[in-house]
Amino acid sequence: RRSSRVFVGDTFCYFAGMTFAVVGIVGHFSKTMLLFFIPQVLNFLYSVPQLFHIIPCPRHRLPRFNADSDKLEMSYSKFKKKDLSALGEFILKVAETLHIVDVRWGVHEDDQYIECNNLTLINFVLKLIGPTHERTLTIILLLIQVMGSAAAFLIRYQLVRLFYDV
Repeated sequence: RRSSRVFVGDTFCYFAGMTFAVVGIVGHFSKTMLLFFIPQVLNFLYSVPQLFHIIPCPRHRLPRFNADSDKLEMSYSKFKKKDLSALGEFILKVAETLHIVDVRWGVHEDDQYIECNNLTLINFVLKLIGPTHERTLTIILLLIQVMGSAAAFLIRYQLVRLFYDV
């Protein structure tokens, strides 16, 4: 097993998030700061069905490393169909129709099961581009963050009258 060389752990994420929150609150620009979290907000919205246990959520939702190909692949959550509520099944069918979730329906040992990719922005990017090297995935995720920040600047300085009291 090989440790990650690029992705940071929980401790740094908590520290970075806390730092941004404090700067936004103390500096009195919390609405502007929230705009810079567009990718994180999208990740949250995409993850809601698993976070609120409408769809079963495993403990670890990060991509899976394939040592043979030296690439990251989507991680999946596998569960019995009977463990899924009617709302969860509806959400999976709609998401599958919209091609935003990879769902596999099957039967194993006389029991129906469902397997779907974990609902994170990282897995969604892997769904779009396929298995890729960790470095390439990191660059793509950083570009998404940069585009989110560019959108935040556009909203803040060009569309300011729509979002702020001026």
